[in-house]
Amino acid sequence: MLRIIRSMGIVRPSDLEARGISRSVLYRLLREGLVERVARGVYTTARHVPTAEHTLAYVAKRVPSGVFCLLTALRFHELTTQSPADVWVALPEKARKPRLESPRLRVARFSGPAFSEGIEVHQIEKVEVRVYSAAKTVADCFKYRNKIGIDVAVEALRDFSRRYRGGATDLARFARICRVTRVLQPYLDAMA
Repeated sequence: MLRIIRSMGIVRPSDLEARGISRSVLYRLLREGLVERVARGVYTTARHVPTAEHTLAYVAKRVPSGVFCLLTALRFHELTTQSPADVWVALPEKARKPRLESPRLRVARFSGPAFSEGIEVHQIEKVEVRVYSAAKTVADCFKYRNKIGIDVAVEALRDFSRRYRGGATDLARFARICRVTRVLQPYLDAMA
């Protein structure tokens, strides 16, 4: 049982039940000190070594329908010098806002293609983490420039231009999806 938990990294009781392991076995391992409770409904082995992105893996387990966006995605793609205190998660327009003890979540509501396009899946601590691509994140920053600040969006665009030289096509596509082409164009012209 412990080997299965170790192979999954961070688990929820429902993950184990899907593999035929009952909650009583999980709670027995918890009492014996072989498994630790990370937070409500989230467990890992006692010897689990968290990585720098442990928070992303934890939030991905707790909010499986969410996609990391805006400042959190910028930080993930190394497109900003900002170090956000909150974790930014995109949710569908009518999804219920999750309640976590920590970290603090900032929820952005997306709908249609603005939510479903540009999602990349990465593995962090053996957990599938959904993050918007770098180009989609830059377009989102211009869409939410009033919440995060235009200076952050411009910095992200500048860093994106340096790191992804051939990414202009993707950026233009996501600017159309996010309906920020007119907002983004003057900044692109100034950088050219």
